[in-house]
Amino acid sequence: MERQQRIKDSFSRQSMMETLGAQIDSVSAGQVVISAPILPGSRQQHGVAHAALSFALGDTAAGYSALSVMPEDTEVMTAEIKINLLAPGRGERLRATGRVIKPGRRLVVVSAEVHAIDGDTETLVAVLTGTMVPVPVA
Repeated sequence: MERQQRIKDSFSRQSMMETLGAQIDSVSAGQVVISAPILPGSRQQHGVAHAALSFALGDTAAGYSALSVMPEDTEVMTAEIKINLLAPGRGERLRATGRVIKPGRRLVVVSAEVHAIDGDTETLVAVLTGTMVPVPVA
């Protein structure tokens, strides 16, 4: 199956991403970009994107970047992921760009950058680093 279609099919089964209004913007080998609107239900008490939105998008983009370099009989799951929040998520959307840092048979090291988009302004609001574990397709 083609890489992009495989990832889109998997993404469509994630009810969390549907709830957040997220979409896949691009897929390439080792990189996946996902974005979502900052909806009223995704804001914290100061009116900016909740950190959970940044985390969910970053984790998902990083995970799919790992999947983009895996064989067809393999999926991935997050083993661990760390987030550094750098700035408030102000604007209309968040965009997460996940990248593979080092692929492996047992572990895939990944990263993600999350940007807030406010008109023509983009602000880096979070960086994530983590490890994905390949798992056989069930």
